[in-house]
Amino acid sequence: MLTNKYLLGVYETVKARNPGEPEFQQAVEEVLESLQPLVETHPEYEKSGVIEAFVEPERFISFRVPWYDDNGKLRINRGYRVQFNSAIGPYKGGLRFHPTVCPSVIKFLGFEQILKNSLTTLPMGGGKGGSDFDPKGKSDAEVMRFCQSFMTELYRHIGQFTDVPAGDIGVGAREIGYMFGQYKRITDRFDAGVLTGKSLSYGGSLVRPEATGYGLCYFTQEMLSCMKKDSFEGKTVVISGAGNVAIFATEKATALGAKVVALCDSTGYIHDPNGINLDVVKDIKLNRRARISEYVKEVPSAEYHDGCKGIWTIKCDIALPCATQNELDEESAKILVKNGVCCVAEGANMPCTPEATKVFLDAGVLFGPAKAANAGGVATSGLEMSQNSLRLSWTFEEVDEKLQGIMKNIFHNAYDASVTCGKEGNLVVGANVAGFIKVADAMMRHGF
Repeated sequence: MLTNKYLLGVYETVKARNPGEPEFQQAVEEVLESLQPLVETHPEYEKSGVIEAFVEPERFISFRVPWYDDNGKLRINRGYRVQFNSAIGPYKGGLRFHPTVCPSVIKFLGFEQILKNSLTTLPMGGGKGGSDFDPKGKSDAEVMRFCQSFMTELYRHIGQFTDVPAGDIGVGAREIGYMFGQYKRITDRFDAGVLTGKSLSYGGSLVRPEATGYGLCYFTQEMLSCMKKDSFEGKTVVISGAGNVAIFATEKATALGAKVVALCDSTGYIHDPNGINLDVVKDIKLNRRARISEYVKEVPSAEYHDGCKGIWTIKCDIALPCATQNELDEESAKILVKNGVCCVAEGANMPCTPEATKVFLDAGVLFGPAKAANAGGVATSGLEMSQNSLRLSWTFEEVDEKLQGIMKNIFHNAYDASVTCGKEGNLVVGANVAGFIKVADAMMRHGF
């Protein structure tokens, strides 16, 4: 709860300036709560006014995206890019194509990205973007026309030393490819560093598709090892989602000795007590772009249930929410705790509500917040930027080794900060404080 008078004032200003934006307000409130012990022992952060600047985007861009569907009908969507903070490097953050995209969601994601990028220790600022366009059910030609129109406006705001977008929900290698092609066509430059998440044939990085899911498991493994002297070995795991994050978290958790028994998409969830057959899931979701319900047609031991919330009623040792924001609420958290969950780590951005997070922390469940636990994706995007700048391509093993090192460092930085703040083991506080200090100190050195 926010009790510091100064930070309460900052939060009230944010609410007044951003009415009707609950996701953004929620993200800011969580961070300000975490900063209370820091502000009370370091008055320079209040005196300088750096926190008021920290919660205000440097730039917010909104634009119309017109495109033609396969029937020749003109369609209109909205595009957004928030360039939130560039104190430690160019803006960096994904593009999300999903019907729920709106200014509140974009601001919340961009705000979280500042801290996440800071925790990687790579020189990247915070940004985010996207559109309320839904690629599901669209032909490749329709997706291409939309991406080209989207980039026709976005190109003027980005660059390898200014703002480097990547993929997110609804934006994979196909969409990145179409946008890169349009950027190259308009600018007459092969600027490989302007987008990350590219295919290998034109400057992409090995491990990038796997990075967020793998990184989530590397962070979780380090958290289990250091805080519980434990590991994934022999554990039952429930993972929400069925995109890249969930799929590759399943792959790595299984490789580390766990049994993943459930996955879901926006329509429902599957429960396979024998352990998810990942080859089947990859074919359904990555090749055929079909619904997860197809799984039960090929794996008789599995069950399918409509709706996603029920996935959290499945008994497990480790829960990895990897779908979308606020998917795991207080009720579901209580069920997980009752069923004996020992560890929860966020693979999506802010998938646990504040009430659910409190349930886990109060119950002594290990909890890895998204800005720390799912930073593997943007970390590997940063490594892709490095390879583009060097005109080099590292091996899978080289990138994977660097990713493991980054995720371990993120855990220890967050844990050490939690100790310094007198909240040992509270990685929500630790991640927010560790990420904030680096950015805030840079902002103050730059001058306002």
